Amino acid sequence: MKKLYFIIAVGFAFGITSAQTITFNGCHNLFDDQNFVFNNTGTDGSGKKIYITTPIDGVQSCGGLGTCEFKIQWNSVETRWEFLADSGNGDFVAPYLIYYNSTGNNGAPNPPSNSVGSWVENTSVTENGCGGNLTSTNSTMTGDVHTTTLAVGDFSKGKIQMFPNPVTDFINVSGIESAKNMLITNMAGQEVFKTDFQTRLDVSKLTKGIYILKIINSDGQSHSLKFIKK
Repeated sequence: MKKLYFIIAVGFAFGITSAQTITFNGCHNLFDDQNFVFNNTGTDGSGKKIYITTPIDGVQSCGGLGTCEFKIQWNSVETRWEFLADSGNGDFVAPYLIYYNSTGNNGAPNPPSNSVGSWVENTSVTENGCGGNLTSTNSTMTGDVHTTTLAVGDFSKGKIQMFPNPVTDFINVSGIESAKNMLITNMAGQEVFKTDFQTRLDVSKLTKGIYILKIINSDGQSHSLKFIKK
């Protein structure tokens, strides 16, 4: 396996700490037994937080690999958090996917810890060098991560439904009586519309395509629904 500059991309809202950093230690065969600190550098178009190891200057030691630079962010197309490693120079243009998690409270704005959902090792890149999926025995992931499954709240009172789908003019939402707001993103994760919560939403001005409707309550808990605009 050639030398890599690594990024971690992970991109949910319960069990969150107030910290804006994530400390990761794992995959010792590749990264050595050392801590990597990720700083929250902002949010993407879907409201998910982005974390990057800093400084990005090509000098962060990473065992036999040389240097490592990481990023944690949400992949809206694959609907999962990703742990990425940069391929060189810290530009993150063509990063290596090291782990991904598509099962750990995907509605939250920050990533899950190594005990929530499944952080799956991408063995096609690591060549099994990380020793399998992340667990509490082979790694630590602390700070601005959530450590529990979603709490009981408005979204658990009934099954949230959206209709019609595909839609031409108006989306109707049932199964929830109140929430804080609603936003719509395209499949690239870019926000195209945001409004206060309503059970009937005018989407007639959207261009044809596939979108994600996210309903967010006052506690930050969210529920996402995919729809097609005709």
